[in-house]
Amino acid sequence: MVGDFNIRDNDWDPSYPHHSTHADTLREITDSFNLEIFMFINQIPTRYADNTSKSNLVIDLMFIWANSEELNTHTILLDLQTLSDHVSLMINIIVKEKFIQDEQ
Repeated sequence: MVGDFNIRDNDWDPSYPHHSTHADTLREITDSFNLEIFMFINQIPTRYADNTSKSNLVIDLMFIWANSEELNTHTILLDLQTLSDHVSLMINIIVKEKFIQDEQ
């Protein structure tokens, strides 16, 4: 599950000094689906303000199935410029071949 959740919280943004009750609600929902937050190695803003008086934010989050081996690499694509004020997030999914023997 990936998206712009518009929730600021010090759990995923070390530059933000507060904890949000909305983050608790989001965690309850994701926990109910056995999802956990996928923390980016380089915790950098994912939304950039177009006004210098406002701060950049970490509000785009990625949640994956807990202990998933298939989802192993994630990236914040800073170099991919779009019309959006949000950076693109990418995850690599390992697809394992599965052979099924058809018995007749």
